[in-house]
Amino acid sequence: MRQAGRYLPEYRSVRKKVSFLELCRSPELIAEVVRQPIERFDLDAAILFSDILTPFEPMGVKVDFPEGGPQLEFTINEPKDVKRLSDFDIEKELSFVFDGIREIKKILAGKPLIGFAGSPFTLASYLIEGQASKNFNNAKKFIYQHPKAAEEMLELLTDVVARYLEAQIDAGADVVQVFDSWGGILSNDDYLRWSARPVEKIFSQLANKKVPRILFVNNLAPYIDIVRDIDCEVVGVDYRMEISDAAKSLPGKSVQGNLDPSVLFGTTENVVRQTKRIIDSIKNPNRLIFNLGHGILPETPIEAVQALVDTVHNYR
Repeated sequence: MRQAGRYLPEYRSVRKKVSFLELCRSPELIAEVVRQPIERFDLDAAILFSDILTPFEPMGVKVDFPEGGPQLEFTINEPKDVKRLSDFDIEKELSFVFDGIREIKKILAGKPLIGFAGSPFTLASYLIEGQASKNFNNAKKFIYQHPKAAEEMLELLTDVVARYLEAQIDAGADVVQVFDSWGGILSNDDYLRWSARPVEKIFSQLANKKVPRILFVNNLAPYIDIVRDIDCEVVGVDYRMEISDAAKSLPGKSVQGNLDPSVLFGTTENVVRQTKRIIDSIKNPNRLIFNLGHGILPETPIEAVQALVDTVHNYR
């Protein structure tokens, strides 16, 4: 997760020249920073460089990215605010993303590319809070105080995300992933209503595209029975639960994950040991896409990443 990033000196070199937003909007630079980790580590797949909040600006919500996380120019506080969100021409307004995908595909030499988007509930949470939050309490309050407005907002976001991922596939993405980063704050009933059902609609719309669909739920364990019934090929597992337990609970699906990114700050020997432990725990390794259980951290030692990749590639 987050293959490109501040842990790579070559990425930091690019960022010295441009802002995060400029980087996200330049097809050539998108391709360059996607190339960097693939070239350095010979990873088995590439991940699109973008941000889950990319669709907001054409919807009418400006987003800035100062150090410390995204900041939205206005928040959804009451039902009338939802009316300010606009539908838009995905292909036209987000053309830099799709041009970036086409540039990436020119340099991948056959390696698959993973496209992605945020889940509707995760995007709604940012729209309500205006920034990242520890608990997204305002988002939870809004769905109870204004359920009709919340449904209207989620319907729009569901449609936008589905069309956004369709366009990524049409541009060349071989796999798509939905990041349900903040669905894990909800009760089970609320998760089913406000997060799982919108994701189901998205994956249903993508079914005819015949590409693998991945769902990552941050804090998967409480909802695994719900996720089991979602029509997707792969479920990303965060580092809070044993991936072997997830695999047993998700028959017919592959699992992706789930090394704690903090392990990469320990000794090389421990990185190797913990990586092997995860792979060993899966009875059928063909069901496993090895990955981190959350995004790689900015200060991560490159030597630890190399040790992880080598361990997976050399595993027997």
